[in-house]
Amino acid sequence: MKYRTLGRSGLKISVITMGTFTFGGRGDFGRTASQDVADARRLVDSCIDHGVNLFDTANMYSTGLSEEILGEVLEGRYDDILVTSKARMPIGDGPNDEGVSRWHLIRECERSLKRLRTDHIDIYYMHEWDGLTPVEEKMEALDTLIRHGKIRYAGCSNYSAWHVMKSLAAAPRHSSRFVTQQIHYTIEAREAEYELLPLSVDQGLGVLVWSPLAAGLLSGKHRRGRQAPEGSRQAEGWNEPPIRDMERLWSIVDVLVEIAEAHQVEAAQIALAWLLTRPAVASLVVGGRTVDQFERNFRAVDVVLSEDELKRLNDVSRLPLVYPYWHQHNFARPRFSPADQALHADYPDRHYGGEDPLV
Repeated sequence: MKYRTLGRSGLKISVITMGTFTFGGRGDFGRTASQDVADARRLVDSCIDHGVNLFDTANMYSTGLSEEILGEVLEGRYDDILVTSKARMPIGDGPNDEGVSRWHLIRECERSLKRLRTDHIDIYYMHEWDGLTPVEEKMEALDTLIRHGKIRYAGCSNYSAWHVMKSLAAAPRHSSRFVTQQIHYTIEAREAEYELLPLSVDQGLGVLVWSPLAAGLLSGKHRRGRQAPEGSRQAEGWNEPPIRDMERLWSIVDVLVEIAEAHQVEAAQIALAWLLTRPAVASLVVGGRTVDQFERNFRAVDVVLSEDELKRLNDVSRLPLVYPYWHQHNFARPRFSPADQALHADYPDRHYGGEDPLV
């Protein structure tokens, strides 16, 4: 296993994080898997044996059952293990059962601590934006939780760039500032490169990636013209994340498979290895149903992609430069910062926006 520093914090995390989205299988989560304590213990033990030191869950995964199972498995082992959780999503029918109000965040953090059987959460994510709660109230509540020792670090997930910046500006002190954001980002879904990755470089946020294999679509098991494999999420009707251009997806998978064959690994490991080359990315949140799935994906840590392979992967998946980025690419390149380069470095040095560069 390899480890990276999380943003501007001093925290070292494994480049593979174990996701526990499949623990419990309550309600709609049963479409992905339904792992009980015995299943979870087997998977967690294998991850720890391979050097994983970060485990990711949320209060709404199987309505708290994921946290309960993870807590039972990790109890007594937290000295060397890090755990994340999240709050914001609806977890009941009451008027205060969702959001990031002070009342909701403090209550949900305390509930998560009990389910996880620990006295602190290492990274506490705001699971989604809440436009109704004043951002100052949210950040002050997180500051309270940090000062009381109930969380070590705060982060956000599924925010737009202006949501993140507004939150950073409202943090009452440096220690309560977000140090990370957890986002959806894959070689197929590269929208985060427009603003979220440049923001992370500029503001020192370590990026964790959820669903880095697009719910298995980038694993190589799904191919053009074939039915979804039996037992897969897609075969069970799972449709997140959305794929807007299926032909583009299959073209990407074709290249992943070709490069994987050259490295004697699977397409999944190439998709993960590509992500680990991207700016600000600290760790990939990987789930699985079996020990074998995790062990195969751990091989991505040691895959080294050549410049030619990276070019092929980038060429088949690159998104168009939307405004204002094509204009900046034409006229601002000599004064780009490392944050700007998080987007623009992957684009050829040519003009965008028309035949006449002065557009």
